[in-house]
Amino acid sequence: MRMMIKRLLAVLFLPLLIQAGTLNLTVSGYLKSLVFAEKYPQQYDWQADNLLHGRLNFKYYAGQSLTGALECRFRQYAGASVRKNYITADQIKSSQGLIDLDWLLYDKKSIIGYGEIDRLWIDWTAAKFQATLGRQRIAWGTSWVWNPTDLFNPASVLDFDYEEQPAIDGLRVQYYTGALSKMEFAVKPDKKLDRTIAAGLLKFNRRNYDFNLLAGVRNFRWVAGLSWAGDIYKAGFRGEVTCSRNWRAAESADYAAKWLNSYPIDFYKKVECNLVLSGDYTFRNSFYTHTELLHNTNGVTHNVGVLTLQAGELGLPTLARWSLFQEFAYDLTPLIRTSLFGIFNPDDKSVIVLPSVTYSAATNLDLMLLGVVNDGRQLTEFGDYYNAAVFRIKWSF
Repeated sequence: MRMMIKRLLAVLFLPLLIQAGTLNLTVSGYLKSLVFAEKYPQQYDWQADNLLHGRLNFKYYAGQSLTGALECRFRQYAGASVRKNYITADQIKSSQGLIDLDWLLYDKKSIIGYGEIDRLWIDWTAAKFQATLGRQRIAWGTSWVWNPTDLFNPASVLDFDYEEQPAIDGLRVQYYTGALSKMEFAVKPDKKLDRTIAAGLLKFNRRNYDFNLLAGVRNFRWVAGLSWAGDIYKAGFRGEVTCSRNWRAAESADYAAKWLNSYPIDFYKKVECNLVLSGDYTFRNSFYTHTELLHNTNGVTHNVGVLTLQAGELGLPTLARWSLFQEFAYDLTPLIRTSLFGIFNPDDKSVIVLPSVTYSAATNLDLMLLGVVNDGRQLTEFGDYYNAAVFRIKWSF
């Protein structure tokens, strides 16, 4: 069945690519090459890796009411990390929804090729009504680093090479009640009931602030939340609050034991809340500063590194009790931008810092030099993260 679906997609969209100039079809994308010099905590020597990342985006306009999109990407990992099994095909495989739309193209001793469709949706609009069905990104958050209100598509700021961010297979229905207000419902079905997500959102504007109220079910837990976005004296001010509680105790306990491996955390025993406060400001000379704070009432204060994968499975930004983000950026010239951001865990004292320089060499050609530096004891949140120097060249079309 899976192979039949993939062959059907190839038959349908290959003619569109050939005839893009004569149809109501737009085609865009990019090709990136990233060269890594990196060092993992369990090794003494630095090693070299390469990531080749290409993307094609198709959008078809079938009149004023109907739009369809197909977006696919290709990644090739090559180098020491593949040879030493630090990077495997299972690790880079996506798990985005009901249908597997990915291809393991090749997997050899020191090179892996992988392709996937990460957007495939149809959007229908009629007056104030809009419905989107298929693989799509549903981003409800207002903060820029941690988004506990993103029930469907939580993302990581450390995944610096995936600007599109993950998507899900689902249905999204929106009804616009005004220029700055709407009601929304979304559902992400799954073969396993404990992975099904359904939620509604109400958006409105008061005193130049955008507010979102949401409620739904995720991972056998009721979830309710509030987010906002506005400014104070020309400084951006955003925030998010979510609270959740299990609604089927037996299944929740089994699910917690499955993912947390009996780790002593009482995430499923009581109400769990996440709070994010975010502020940013740009000075007249282009100097930019951004601060963000995250608090998880049920978060742990030690051995957070053990729970990194579990946090993702639970749809949480992190299982740390406290997290602090700080960013500074400055335009040296109109074509050169420097940036420095870091995340600090005040409980286990681990930290990760990413400095970068981006140069716009041409209209569609960008160069970037980025570093990844971390510090912390073993099993802390960032203590086992890799250190790296990355050079990226990106050509867009």
